[in-house]
Amino acid sequence: MPKQSAGILLYRKSEGILQIFLVHPGGPFYKNKDAGAWSVPKGEFLDDEYPLAAAKREFEEETGQAIDGSFIKLDPVTLKSGKTVYAWAVEGDIDHETIYSNSFEMEWPPKSGKNQSFPEIDRAGWFSADEARLKINPAQAKLIDNLIEVIG
Repeated sequence: MPKQSAGILLYRKSEGILQIFLVHPGGPFYKNKDAGAWSVPKGEFLDDEYPLAAAKREFEEETGQAIDGSFIKLDPVTLKSGKTVYAWAVEGDIDHETIYSNSFEMEWPPKSGKNQSFPEIDRAGWFSADEARLKINPAQAKLIDNLIEVIG
């Protein structure tokens, strides 16, 4: 069965300029990656879980902050891996400097037999729509375009 994720595209307007909130994945594979590596806060969910509930849960797990508001359903996007990402946009504000993410463990360095813990998200930021399109996973850039269509 194809994998599916649900996420939140948080946005705000600052002095009339649209800004998009993105997160950067933690761990050694993404340490030196920037352009194309960022994402909306998101995570996998099962068929018996309501996708918006999963998106809100994942947002809180990856930022340490709960999210609420008037959610706008965006068109799903499909990543190169075949995973479908369902996303909702919501206007709001969050201090990107104070996020706190869940962590995961993995063997690192490879074949060392040692497990290390890494944050799921190592940093976050607010970006203009143009800058966000460069930072975000290319397939997810369609979410930003969809948001702009919806909110004008």
